[in-house]
Amino acid sequence: MTTNRTFTMIKPDAVENGHIGGILDKITAAGFKIVAMKYTQLSKRDAEAFYAVHKERPFFADLVTFMTRGPIVSAILEKENAVEDFRALIGATNPAEAAEGTIRKMFATSIGENAVHGSDSDENAAIEGSFHFSGREIY
Repeated sequence: MTTNRTFTMIKPDAVENGHIGGILDKITAAGFKIVAMKYTQLSKRDAEAFYAVHKERPFFADLVTFMTRGPIVSAILEKENAVEDFRALIGATNPAEAAEGTIRKMFATSIGENAVHGSDSDENAAIEGSFHFSGREIY
């Protein structure tokens, strides 16, 4: 089932490098409406819970350390075909392989510090959005 919402996080590397505005500009220029957004910092417990699907992977500890090292911007975005369109906008996980003009090509520094998270399915978009926002925070 295709929905009209997806979830994103501007990760600590992009926040540290001053790319919040540039990334949000790309998102809104692509026709996404921001229906929820917050500037926050994940605790270790939050990062471990959010990325629990990767718990057995060798990079899990580094991912948790990275995602808790500084603030993030989390947001729920709305647009027709939101998940697929946003995945195209952010580009490949490895910025060296990302298409020109994508967010990761423009703002990421490495495969590990890749500037943004984007939900990979409609189901995960709903789960991830609910993890970060209560119903009364979504407009």
